[in-house]
Amino acid sequence: MHILLIHQAFATLDEPGGTRHHELARNLANRGHRLTVIASPVSYLTGTARPGRIPWVERQDGGPGVKVLRAYTYRGLHRSFVHRVFSFLSFMLSSFVIGLGIKDVDLVWGTSPPIFQGITAWALARLKRAPFLFEVRDLWPAFAVAVGVLRQPLLIRASEWLERFLYRQARTVMVNSPGFTAHVQARGARPVVLLPNGADTRMFDPDADGAAFRQAHGLQGRFVALYAGAHGMSNDLGILLEAASLLREREDIAIVLLGDGKEKPALMQRAAQMNLDNVIFLPPVPKNEMPLALAAADACIAILKPVELYKTVYPNKVFDYMAVGRPVVLAIDGVIRQVVEQAGAGLAVRPGDPARLAEALRNLADNRSMGSEMGKAGRAYVEAHFDREKLADQLTELLENLVRL
Repeated sequence: MHILLIHQAFATLDEPGGTRHHELARNLANRGHRLTVIASPVSYLTGTARPGRIPWVERQDGGPGVKVLRAYTYRGLHRSFVHRVFSFLSFMLSSFVIGLGIKDVDLVWGTSPPIFQGITAWALARLKRAPFLFEVRDLWPAFAVAVGVLRQPLLIRASEWLERFLYRQARTVMVNSPGFTAHVQARGARPVVLLPNGADTRMFDPDADGAAFRQAHGLQGRFVALYAGAHGMSNDLGILLEAASLLREREDIAIVLLGDGKEKPALMQRAAQMNLDNVIFLPPVPKNEMPLALAAADACIAILKPVELYKTVYPNKVFDYMAVGRPVVLAIDGVIRQVVEQAGAGLAVRPGDPARLAEALRNLADNRSMGSEMGKAGRAYVEAHFDREKLADQLTELLENLVRL
Protein backbone atom coordinates (compact mmCIF):
# COMPACT_ATOMS: atom_id res chain seq x y z
CA MET A 1 0.00 0.00 0.00
CA HIS A 2 1.31 3.45 -0.97
CA ILE A 3 0.16 6.22 1.39
CA LEU A 4 0.46 9.92 0.58
CA LEU A 5 0.61 12.10 3.72
CA ILE A 6 0.16 15.88 3.44
CA HIS A 7 1.60 17.38 6.62
CA GLN A 8 3.13 20.87 6.74
CA ALA A 9 4.49 20.42 10.30
CA PHE A 10 6.04 16.97 9.72
CA ALA A 11 9.32 16.55 11.64
CA THR A 12 11.74 13.64 11.45
CA LEU A 13 13.41 12.16 14.51
CA ASP A 14 16.60 14.16 13.90
CA GLU A 15 14.67 17.45 13.93
CA PRO A 16 13.00 19.37 16.76
CA GLY A 17 9.22 19.25 16.91
CA GLY A 18 6.46 16.69 17.14
CA THR A 19 7.47 13.38 15.55
CA ARG A 20 4.27 11.35 15.98
CA HIS A 21 3.89 10.98 12.22
CA HIS A 22 7.48 10.01 11.51
CA GLU A 23 7.29 7.35 14.21
CA LEU A 24 4.00 6.04 12.79
CA ALA A 25 5.37 6.20 9.23
CA ARG A 26 8.41 4.12 10.18
CA ASN A 27 6.18 1.57 11.86
CA LEU A 28 3.96 1.38 8.76
CA ALA A 29 7.03 0.94 6.56
CA ASN A 30 8.22 -1.88 8.83
CA ARG A 31 4.90 -3.57 8.10
CA GLY A 32 5.58 -3.47 4.35
CA HIS A 33 3.87 -0.22 3.30
CA ARG A 34 5.32 2.81 1.47
CA LEU A 35 4.81 6.42 2.52
CA THR A 36 5.40 9.63 0.63
CA VAL A 37 5.21 12.68 2.88
CA ILE A 38 4.85 16.21 1.52
CA ALA A 39 5.97 18.63 4.22
CA SER A 40 7.32 22.15 4.71
CA PRO A 41 11.02 23.04 4.98
CA VAL A 42 10.08 25.74 7.52
CA SER A 43 10.12 24.33 11.05
CA TYR A 44 6.70 24.56 12.66
CA LEU A 45 8.36 24.81 16.08
CA THR A 46 11.05 27.42 15.40
CA GLY A 47 9.63 29.15 12.31
CA THR A 48 13.02 28.92 10.62
CA ALA A 49 14.39 27.20 7.52
CA ARG A 50 17.90 26.56 6.32
CA PRO A 51 19.67 29.71 5.02
CA GLY A 52 19.37 30.51 1.36
CA ARG A 53 16.63 30.22 -1.18
CA ILE A 54 13.92 27.68 -0.44
CA PRO A 55 13.68 25.33 -3.43
CA TRP A 56 10.39 24.27 -5.01
CA VAL A 57 10.91 20.75 -3.70
CA GLU A 58 13.67 19.12 -1.71
CA ARG A 59 13.97 15.39 -1.13
CA GLN A 60 14.73 14.04 2.33
CA ASP A 61 15.39 10.49 3.47
CA GLY A 62 12.82 9.47 6.05
CA GLY A 63 14.24 5.97 6.40
CA PRO A 64 13.42 2.74 4.56
CA GLY A 65 10.02 2.98 2.91
CA VAL A 66 9.51 6.65 3.86
CA LYS A 67 10.16 9.43 1.31
CA VAL A 68 9.86 13.05 2.47
CA LEU A 69 9.38 15.88 -0.03
CA ARG A 70 9.86 19.37 1.40
CA ALA A 71 7.63 21.69 -0.65
CA TYR A 72 8.20 25.40 -1.11
CA THR A 73 6.66 27.38 1.76
CA TYR A 74 6.66 31.10 2.50
CA ARG A 75 9.08 31.73 5.41
CA GLY A 76 6.99 34.08 7.55
CA LEU A 77 5.37 31.45 9.76
CA HIS A 78 5.99 33.23 13.08
CA ARG A 79 5.91 36.88 11.96
CA SER A 80 2.21 37.62 12.41
CA PHE A 81 -1.23 36.11 11.82
CA VAL A 82 -1.32 37.42 8.25
CA HIS A 83 2.15 36.07 7.45
CA ARG A 84 1.15 32.75 9.06
CA VAL A 85 -1.86 32.48 6.76
CA PHE A 86 0.36 33.21 3.73
CA SER A 87 2.65 30.40 4.88
CA PHE A 88 -0.31 28.02 5.11
CA LEU A 89 -1.67 29.00 1.71
CA SER A 90 1.72 28.75 0.00
CA PHE A 91 2.15 25.21 1.31
CA MET A 92 -1.40 24.29 0.34
CA LEU A 93 -0.69 25.24 -3.29
CA SER A 94 2.86 23.86 -3.58
CA SER A 95 1.96 20.57 -1.92
CA PHE A 96 -0.98 20.16 -4.32
CA VAL A 97 1.15 20.69 -7.42
CA ILE A 98 3.87 18.36 -6.14
CA GLY A 99 1.27 15.81 -5.09
CA LEU A 100 -0.08 15.64 -8.63
CA GLY A 101 3.18 14.00 -9.66
CA ILE A 102 3.04 11.22 -7.04
CA LYS A 103 2.02 8.00 -8.76
CA ASP A 104 0.18 4.84 -7.65
CA VAL A 105 -1.32 6.28 -4.48
CA ASP A 106 -3.68 3.96 -2.59
CA LEU A 107 -4.72 6.38 0.17
CA VAL A 108 -4.33 10.10 0.90
CA TRP A 109 -3.91 11.12 4.52
CA GLY A 110 -4.52 14.74 5.47
CA THR A 111 -3.99 16.21 8.91
CA SER A 112 -5.02 19.41 10.67
CA PRO A 113 -3.87 21.93 11.78
CA PRO A 114 -3.27 23.85 9.63
CA ILE A 115 -6.63 23.01 8.14
CA PHE A 116 -5.75 24.43 4.70
CA GLN A 117 -3.61 21.40 3.89
CA GLY A 118 -6.79 19.36 4.28
CA ILE A 119 -7.97 20.95 1.02
CA THR A 120 -4.84 19.66 -0.71
CA ALA A 121 -5.33 16.15 0.66
CA TRP A 122 -9.03 16.07 -0.28
CA ALA A 123 -8.40 17.36 -3.82
CA LEU A 124 -5.56 14.91 -4.44
CA ALA A 125 -7.65 12.03 -3.13
CA ARG A 126 -10.46 12.96 -5.53
CA LEU A 127 -8.11 13.25 -8.51
CA LYS A 128 -6.34 10.00 -7.70
CA ARG A 129 -9.61 8.24 -6.82
CA ALA A 130 -8.15 7.17 -3.51
CA PRO A 131 -9.73 7.12 -0.03
CA PHE A 132 -9.32 10.33 1.97
CA LEU A 133 -8.41 9.98 5.66
CA PHE A 134 -8.64 13.24 7.59
CA GLU A 135 -6.84 13.45 10.92
CA VAL A 136 -7.76 16.05 13.56
CA ARG A 137 -4.85 16.87 15.88
CA ASP A 138 -6.36 20.13 17.22
CA LEU A 139 -9.87 21.53 17.04
CA TRP A 140 -9.19 24.26 14.52
CA PRO A 141 -10.66 26.87 14.15
CA ALA A 142 -12.30 26.47 17.58
CA PHE A 143 -8.96 26.72 19.43
CA ALA A 144 -7.91 29.79 17.42
CA VAL A 145 -11.19 31.51 18.27
CA ALA A 146 -10.97 30.54 21.95
CA VAL A 147 -7.53 32.13 22.43
CA GLY A 148 -8.37 35.21 20.34
CA VAL A 149 -6.08 34.50 17.37
CA LEU A 150 -9.02 34.34 14.96
CA ARG A 151 -11.49 37.20 15.54
CA GLN A 152 -12.88 38.39 12.20
CA PRO A 153 -16.45 37.00 11.92
CA LEU A 154 -16.23 36.37 8.17
CA LEU A 155 -12.98 34.40 8.55
CA ILE A 156 -14.46 32.43 11.43
CA ARG A 157 -17.53 31.47 9.38
CA ALA A 158 -15.41 30.52 6.37
CA SER A 159 -13.09 28.42 8.53
CA GLU A 160 -16.00 26.64 10.19
CA TRP A 161 -17.54 25.90 6.79
CA LEU A 162 -14.22 24.44 5.61
CA GLU A 163 -13.96 22.35 8.77
CA ARG A 164 -17.43 20.84 8.25
CA PHE A 165 -16.75 20.28 4.54
CA LEU A 166 -13.57 18.29 5.20
CA TYR A 167 -15.20 16.20 7.94
CA ARG A 168 -18.02 15.24 5.60
CA GLN A 169 -15.78 14.51 2.63
CA ALA A 170 -13.43 12.20 4.51
CA ARG A 171 -13.92 8.45 4.26
CA THR A 172 -12.95 8.40 7.96
CA VAL A 173 -12.04 11.12 10.46
CA MET A 174 -9.27 10.15 12.88
CA VAL A 175 -8.78 12.00 16.18
CA ASN A 176 -5.86 11.82 18.59
CA SER A 177 -7.87 12.52 21.74
CA PRO A 178 -11.23 11.18 22.96
CA GLY A 179 -12.10 14.77 23.84
CA PHE A 180 -12.37 15.62 20.13
CA THR A 181 -14.95 13.00 19.19
CA ALA A 182 -18.14 14.85 20.13
CA HIS A 183 -16.94 18.05 18.44
CA VAL A 184 -16.19 16.47 15.07
CA GLN A 185 -19.33 14.32 15.12
CA ALA A 186 -21.47 17.39 15.77
CA ARG A 187 -20.02 18.89 12.58
CA GLY A 188 -20.72 15.94 10.34
CA ALA A 189 -17.78 13.55 10.75
CA ARG A 190 -18.77 9.91 10.10
CA PRO A 191 -17.20 7.56 11.05
CA VAL A 192 -14.79 8.79 13.73
CA VAL A 193 -11.84 6.66 14.89
CA LEU A 194 -9.62 7.36 17.90
CA LEU A 195 -5.87 6.82 17.50
CA PRO A 196 -4.57 8.55 20.62
CA ASN A 197 -1.26 10.26 21.08
CA GLY A 198 1.30 8.13 22.86
CA ALA A 199 5.01 7.45 23.13
CA ASP A 200 7.59 5.12 21.67
CA THR A 201 8.52 3.41 24.93
CA ARG A 202 11.57 1.80 23.30
CA MET A 203 13.02 5.28 22.80
CA PHE A 204 12.91 6.18 26.51
CA ASP A 205 14.88 4.47 29.27
CA PRO A 206 13.70 5.38 32.79
CA ASP A 207 17.10 4.33 34.13
CA ALA A 208 19.08 6.50 31.70
CA ASP A 209 21.70 8.79 33.21
CA GLY A 210 21.09 12.47 32.55
CA ALA A 211 24.34 13.54 34.23
CA ALA A 212 25.95 14.77 31.00
CA PHE A 213 22.97 17.00 30.20
CA ARG A 214 22.95 18.35 33.76
CA GLN A 215 26.66 19.08 33.68
CA ALA A 216 26.43 20.77 30.28
CA HIS A 217 23.87 23.23 31.64
CA GLY A 218 25.08 23.71 35.22
CA LEU A 219 22.29 21.73 36.82
CA GLN A 220 24.31 19.42 39.06
CA GLY A 221 22.84 18.88 42.52
CA ARG A 222 19.55 20.66 41.79
CA PHE A 223 15.98 19.45 41.50
CA VAL A 224 15.27 19.97 37.79
CA ALA A 225 11.68 20.73 36.74
CA LEU A 226 11.66 20.60 32.95
CA TYR A 227 9.18 21.96 30.42
CA ALA A 228 9.86 20.66 26.90
CA GLY A 229 8.01 21.88 23.83
CA ALA A 230 6.51 24.87 22.10
CA HIS A 231 6.75 28.35 23.60
CA GLY A 232 3.53 29.69 22.13
CA MET A 233 0.50 31.70 23.14
CA SER A 234 -1.43 28.63 24.25
CA ASN A 235 1.31 27.24 26.47
CA ASP A 236 0.84 29.79 29.26
CA LEU A 237 4.51 29.82 30.18
CA GLY A 238 4.13 33.21 31.82
CA ILE A 239 2.38 31.33 34.64
CA LEU A 240 5.43 29.09 34.94
CA LEU A 241 7.63 32.18 35.31
CA GLU A 242 5.33 33.42 38.08
CA ALA A 243 5.63 30.03 39.79
CA ALA A 244 9.42 30.30 39.50
CA SER A 245 9.23 33.69 41.20
CA LEU A 246 7.42 32.07 44.12
CA LEU A 247 10.24 29.52 44.38
CA ARG A 248 13.08 32.05 44.60
CA GLU A 249 14.02 30.94 48.10
CA ARG A 250 14.51 27.36 46.89
CA GLU A 251 17.97 27.57 45.39
CA ASP A 252 17.89 23.80 44.97
CA ILE A 253 15.05 23.97 42.39
CA ALA A 254 15.76 24.88 38.75
CA ILE A 255 13.02 25.54 36.19
CA VAL A 256 14.22 24.58 32.71
CA LEU A 257 12.32 25.59 29.57
CA LEU A 258 13.54 23.54 26.61
CA GLY A 259 12.17 24.40 23.17
CA ASP A 260 11.24 27.31 20.97
CA GLY A 261 8.29 29.27 19.66
CA LYS A 262 6.95 32.67 18.86
CA GLU A 263 6.67 33.75 22.51
CA LYS A 264 10.16 32.67 23.60
CA PRO A 265 11.92 36.05 23.14
CA ALA A 266 9.24 37.80 25.21
CA LEU A 267 9.44 35.12 27.89
CA MET A 268 13.21 35.44 28.12
CA GLN A 269 12.92 39.22 28.41
CA ARG A 270 10.29 38.91 31.12
CA ALA A 271 12.38 36.39 33.08
CA ALA A 272 15.34 38.80 32.95
CA GLN A 273 13.17 41.69 34.15
CA MET A 274 11.94 39.52 37.04
CA ASN A 275 15.56 38.52 37.89
CA LEU A 276 14.65 34.85 37.80
CA ASP A 277 18.01 33.20 38.38
CA ASN A 278 16.23 29.86 38.85
CA VAL A 279 14.90 29.80 35.25
CA ILE A 280 17.03 28.44 32.42
CA PHE A 281 16.03 28.67 28.74
CA LEU A 282 17.51 26.05 26.43
CA PRO A 283 17.20 25.67 22.65
CA PRO A 284 15.16 22.82 21.16
CA VAL A 285 16.78 19.47 20.53
CA PRO A 286 15.92 16.81 17.95
CA LYS A 287 13.55 14.10 19.14
CA ASN A 288 16.31 11.50 19.12
CA GLU A 289 18.15 13.62 21.73
CA MET A 290 15.05 14.24 23.85
CA PRO A 291 15.34 10.99 25.90
CA LEU A 292 18.61 12.14 27.50
CA ALA A 293 17.24 15.63 28.11
CA LEU A 294 14.17 14.23 29.85
CA ALA A 295 16.34 11.77 31.78
CA ALA A 296 18.07 14.79 33.36
CA ALA A 297 14.77 15.96 34.85
CA ASP A 298 13.38 15.15 38.28
CA ALA A 299 9.89 16.27 37.24
CA CYS A 300 8.33 17.35 33.95
CA ILE A 301 5.77 20.10 33.40
CA ALA A 302 2.81 20.27 31.01
CA ILE A 303 0.80 23.48 30.96
CA LEU A 304 -1.86 25.19 28.84
CA LYS A 305 -4.00 28.28 29.25
CA PRO A 306 -7.20 27.78 31.31
CA VAL A 307 -9.37 27.60 28.19
CA GLU A 308 -12.41 25.32 28.30
CA LEU A 309 -11.62 23.69 24.95
CA TYR A 310 -8.15 22.68 26.14
CA LYS A 311 -9.85 20.14 28.38
CA THR A 312 -10.19 18.04 25.21
CA VAL A 313 -6.48 17.60 24.42
CA TYR A 314 -3.99 14.72 24.77
CA PRO A 315 -0.60 16.53 24.62
CA ASN A 316 2.14 14.31 23.23
CA LYS A 317 4.67 15.62 25.73
CA VAL A 318 2.76 14.13 28.66
CA PHE A 319 3.14 10.63 27.24
CA ASP A 320 6.86 11.21 26.63
CA TYR A 321 7.23 12.37 30.24
CA MET A 322 5.48 9.25 31.47
CA ALA A 323 7.51 7.01 29.16
CA VAL A 324 10.79 8.29 30.60
CA GLY A 325 9.51 7.55 34.09
CA ARG A 326 9.38 11.08 35.47
CA PRO A 327 6.51 12.49 37.55
CA VAL A 328 4.26 14.89 35.65
CA VAL A 329 3.24 18.27 37.02
CA LEU A 330 0.10 18.92 35.00
CA ALA A 331 -1.57 22.33 34.72
CA ILE A 332 -4.22 21.14 32.25
CA ASP A 333 -7.73 19.96 33.09
CA GLY A 334 -9.89 17.46 31.23
CA VAL A 335 -9.12 14.17 29.53
CA ILE A 336 -5.33 14.28 29.99
CA ARG A 337 -5.79 14.92 33.71
CA GLN A 338 -7.90 11.77 33.83
CA VAL A 339 -4.98 9.82 32.31
CA VAL A 340 -2.39 11.20 34.74
CA GLU A 341 -4.60 10.68 37.77
CA GLN A 342 -5.72 7.20 36.76
CA ALA A 343 -2.09 6.24 36.18
CA GLY A 344 -0.95 7.84 39.44
CA ALA A 345 1.74 9.49 37.33
CA GLY A 346 2.01 12.94 38.89
CA LEU A 347 0.36 15.97 40.44
CA ALA A 348 -2.42 17.90 38.72
CA VAL A 349 -3.01 21.56 39.54
CA ARG A 350 -5.54 24.12 38.43
CA PRO A 351 -4.50 25.82 35.16
CA GLY A 352 -3.60 29.48 35.48
CA ASP A 353 -2.63 29.21 39.17
CA PRO A 354 1.10 29.87 39.74
CA ALA A 355 0.83 29.32 43.50
CA ARG A 356 -0.53 25.78 43.08
CA LEU A 357 2.07 25.07 40.42
CA ALA A 358 4.88 26.23 42.71
CA GLU A 359 3.45 24.16 45.56
CA ALA A 360 3.41 21.01 43.42
CA LEU A 361 7.05 21.51 42.40
CA ARG A 362 8.01 22.16 46.02
CA ASN A 363 6.23 18.97 47.13
CA LEU A 364 8.07 16.83 44.59
CA ALA A 365 11.42 18.41 45.46
CA ASP A 366 10.80 17.55 49.12
CA ASN A 367 9.49 14.03 48.42
CA ARG A 368 11.84 12.44 45.90
CA SER A 369 10.63 8.92 46.68
CA MET A 370 7.03 9.93 45.96
CA GLY A 371 8.09 11.33 42.60
CA SER A 372 10.01 8.17 41.80
CA GLU A 373 6.95 6.01 42.46
CA MET A 374 4.81 8.29 40.29
CA GLY A 375 7.35 8.01 37.50
CA LYS A 376 7.33 4.22 37.65
CA ALA A 377 3.52 4.17 37.62
CA GLY A 378 3.40 6.49 34.60
CA ARG A 379 5.85 4.36 32.65
CA ALA A 380 3.84 1.19 33.32
CA TYR A 381 0.62 2.91 32.28
CA VAL A 382 2.04 4.15 28.97
CA GLU A 383 3.43 0.70 28.21
CA ALA A 384 0.00 -0.81 28.77
CA HIS A 385 -2.21 1.79 27.06
CA PHE A 386 -0.28 4.29 24.91
CA ASP A 387 2.71 2.52 23.39
CA ARG A 388 3.25 3.85 19.87
CA GLU A 389 4.12 0.46 18.38
CA LYS A 390 0.77 -0.92 19.54
CA LEU A 391 -0.97 2.19 18.21
CA ALA A 392 0.77 1.64 14.86
CA ASP A 393 -0.84 -1.80 14.69
CA GLN A 394 -4.25 -0.12 15.06
CA LEU A 395 -3.36 2.46 12.39
CA THR A 396 -2.21 -0.25 9.98
CA GLU A 397 -5.51 -2.09 10.37
CA LEU A 398 -7.47 1.14 9.83
CA LEU A 399 -5.59 2.08 6.65
CA GLU A 400 -5.76 -1.41 5.17
CA ASN A 401 -9.50 -1.53 5.79
CA LEU A 402 -10.00 1.87 4.14
CA VAL A 403 -8.14 0.74 1.03
CA ARG A 404 -10.15 -2.50 0.86
CA LEU A 405 -13.53 -0.72 1.01
